[in-house]
Amino acid sequence: MPPPPRPPAAALPLILLLLLAAAPARGQQEYEANKQNACYATNASSVLGYVCNATTASARACDSYLVFRAAPPLYESPLSISYLLNASVPATAAATGVPAVSPLAASRLVLAPVPCACTPGGYFQHNASYTIQFPGETYFILANITFQGLTTCQALIAQNPLHDSRGLVDGNSLTVLLRCACPSPAQAARGVRHLLSYLVTWGDDVTSIAARFRVAARDVLDANSLAADQIIFPFTTLLIPLRDLPTPDMLASPAPPPAPSPPQTAPAPSGGSGSGKWVGVGVGVGCGALALAGILGLLLFRARRRRRQRLADGGSGRQGKVVLDGSSSAEYGALASGKQTTNTTTSSSSSATRSLVASDVRGAVEALTVYKYSELEKATAGFAEERQIPGTSVYRAVINGDAAAVKRVAGDVSGEVGILMRINHSCLVRLSGLCVHRGDTYLVFEFAENGALSDWLHGGGGGRTLRWRQRVQVAFDVADGLNYLHNYTNPPCVHKNLKSSNVLLDADLRAKVSSFGLARAVSAADGGAQLTRRVVGTQGYLAPEYLEHGLITHKLDVFAFGVILLELLSGKEAAFADAETGEEALLWEAAEEALVADGGEDVDRVKVRAFADPRLHGDYPVDLALAVAALALRCVAREPRARPAMDEVFVSLSAVYNSTLDWDPSDYGTSGSSMVGR
Repeated sequence: MPPPPRPPAAALPLILLLLLAAAPARGQQEYEANKQNACYATNASSVLGYVCNATTASARACDSYLVFRAAPPLYESPLSISYLLNASVPATAAATGVPAVSPLAASRLVLAPVPCACTPGGYFQHNASYTIQFPGETYFILANITFQGLTTCQALIAQNPLHDSRGLVDGNSLTVLLRCACPSPAQAARGVRHLLSYLVTWGDDVTSIAARFRVAARDVLDANSLAADQIIFPFTTLLIPLRDLPTPDMLASPAPPPAPSPPQTAPAPSGGSGSGKWVGVGVGVGCGALALAGILGLLLFRARRRRRQRLADGGSGRQGKVVLDGSSSAEYGALASGKQTTNTTTSSSSSATRSLVASDVRGAVEALTVYKYSELEKATAGFAEERQIPGTSVYRAVINGDAAAVKRVAGDVSGEVGILMRINHSCLVRLSGLCVHRGDTYLVFEFAENGALSDWLHGGGGGRTLRWRQRVQVAFDVADGLNYLHNYTNPPCVHKNLKSSNVLLDADLRAKVSSFGLARAVSAADGGAQLTRRVVGTQGYLAPEYLEHGLITHKLDVFAFGVILLELLSGKEAAFADAETGEEALLWEAAEEALVADGGEDVDRVKVRAFADPRLHGDYPVDLALAVAALALRCVAREPRARPAMDEVFVSLSAVYNSTLDWDPSDYGTSGSSMVGR
């Protein structure tokens, strides 16, 4: 039997072209079509991820993009969103066109560049990690609320087989598959360089989405295997094929006008709308899904609030009984001193003459350095144990020959970083850079060689102590920094966590206020006050109105500063054991009886001598000690309106500071007046 005739060689390219046209394009991915809401009813490939084809399975990771909508307060900046998505902070900020710590309005689009690779399981993915933090969190809530549809509950279940999908508990660490994809060879041949995962929301249609990113609607339909009349749903993703890098203006709301493009010649599929481009957003099952997600989100929000409220002081006992501590710098102080103590406090965080100045404010805030993890690893000798303070996450580092402190922090730190970026003052600790790596944020601070003030005052300084002149200098520096926070930042800030362990001393024993994790802006628009149900802080430093009512004003810092003045004067801790009864006492409560003359209102000279730190050995001017004691008592007045404002405190301490510079112990001793002419 003769062999069948072979087609002419010239016809082979035409035959191959027809075969390619007849077969579905390998670059097309299956759309979720609302299947992501049925966590246990379906395990279709469309909800597990975008499928890899044979030619891309062995290829290197490609550059892809994820769209995310800002969701204050947890995910409101490129920094916190990058942390959630395991993306590069500087790359996300640059792609979005905003600073890394800039707070964004709710639903503002953020663009996160991420590497995307084909896994052995046959799906494209970019992995992030997430730790269960709140009661009531489920895979459905994580997929649709936290990650907004960039993953699915089915993918979470498949990626985390060791966890009970119906019983997640606080502390469960999850791997999160984020929906990304790489261009197929066919797409690449047509000039597609990147695929962007876009989150569909209410009111979207393919035409408007395509116009936003300046691509043809037909290309979007093809990339997602969609017909022109097919419904798209919220909490799902669409792949957008991009021939050029996306630009920040594409994220504008409303979408920018589309770029001119040649007319589409492809015929509209039958059954489509008039233009063949519009795809309605699902309003049936989609409405139900959104309502359910909204209810679950509300329940989660309430659960988070209940958890925060459990951190507050719920008892009705004496004022000052604590409450939870915020971030403390005691650990940093131990590091700065080069000590390897295991008794780090965690229950709470040039001396040359200078004339009276309001502040040492520089005109502009320098940009933060975004470090690579490898750079910090090298700077800390691989985060070596000998560089770490036992029981803490702080490491001593050397970066470009300069000493630094690197602190590893879990969770969202955008609020703290945002405030530190807005301030620039010699008496406030400076944040020089950061790094986000595998879910942790590493904050790089300037180094304070002499550690925390609390170590010097309360016996942790290796037998060292501060002389009178040094103590006044410290008080002046702290007042200077607080005065700047209250009166020279925009908006004004309240530190909220001021204490002696959060005051660091540099090589010249000049003070720097640190630990801004609890700081918040309190402006005139708020009436100069805010209320909170989340009362946190350290025993002995919290003002009565804050403990009782959650009232936050600038007088909260004034109160804590008064306690520090009492510590500087007496050497005692803010909360100490009474020598006679052995019971715990608060320094601010004991101070009035210890300092004020019996039956009078003025500070008593004899009582001040008895109250003063014995390690001073009487080497201080009594007149100035009286002035400091009187100022401290005003600062810790029980009623906020009876306390002076910080600018008044600063001026008062300036007089004490300048007089201290003129004081000569050999001329005046401890009993003479130090208020001398200049």
